[in-house]
Amino acid sequence: MSRSLNKVMLIGNLGNDPEVRSTTGGNRVATFSLATSRTWNDAGGSKQEKTEWHRCVVWNSKTSTLADIVEKYVKKGDKLYVEGRVEYRQWQDKDGQTRYSTEINVRELIMLGGSKGGGDYDAAESSNRSRAAVGAAKAKATAGGGEDFEDFPNALADEDDDLPF
Repeated sequence: MSRSLNKVMLIGNLGNDPEVRSTTGGNRVATFSLATSRTWNDAGGSKQEKTEWHRCVVWNSKTSTLADIVEKYVKKGDKLYVEGRVEYRQWQDKDGQTRYSTEINVRELIMLGGSKGGGDYDAAESSNRSRAAVGAAKAKATAGGGEDFEDFPNALADEDDDLPF
């Protein structure tokens, strides 16, 4: 039996605010365009840039309310990491012409960019969550006999990391 993989990972910026609709069955779906860019120097040494636009579709499911999260927190210009699969569709329009569409069916989404992005980002709420996570980690480490986080008091609370994105 042969195996196959259809997986897409993109980091880009939203071109417009997401559009959120409800289907006739009551399911919610969000759509947005994500721009990815690449730059290079051509043979003459001139800097070139190309932007690709990706149509992304996010559905609510039995286990996820991702479309609702997109509606509430994601806005034009936000930087996102999306992961999903490529889907190709074709249909007949009202004039009988065959139309084609390429979409990214998003399964995971991470809002990037810290406190600048993410729409209604609540820094105080995030800070409270960070403190709670540090407290839980300390309690777990102490109960489990693991490392003592008192040696590195700010290790878990430090939001400034050196990740490349």
